Amino acid sequence: MSPSDDQALTGAIFEESAVLTLKDLSRMCAVDEQHIVEYVEEGVIHAVASTDEWHFSGAALRRTRLALRLERDLEINLAGVALALELLDELQRLRREQVGR
Repeated sequence: MSPSDDQALTGAIFEESAVLTLKDLSRMCAVDEQHIVEYVEEGVIHAVASTDEWHFSGAALRRTRLALRLERDLEINLAGVALALELLDELQRLRREQVGR
């Protein structure tokens, strides 16, 4: 494994185990916190509520970045982003089922 492969793997592992606040996620995605709140309200990403603030997983970071790319590159509105991600999730589930056969 090359050093760059090792760094990519380390980054992937970090992302999977990361626990991010709303402020962290907003900063890492370079968007306003309200944009993240709208994603949560639309069901695009899921937050874990604690007593005083939301927390997000590394998976939410990846999903938020994907949602932002869909909005920016394909000019899809929020409802469209939610639908597109739902369809991508279903496609991934079907592919896993196919591999399992």
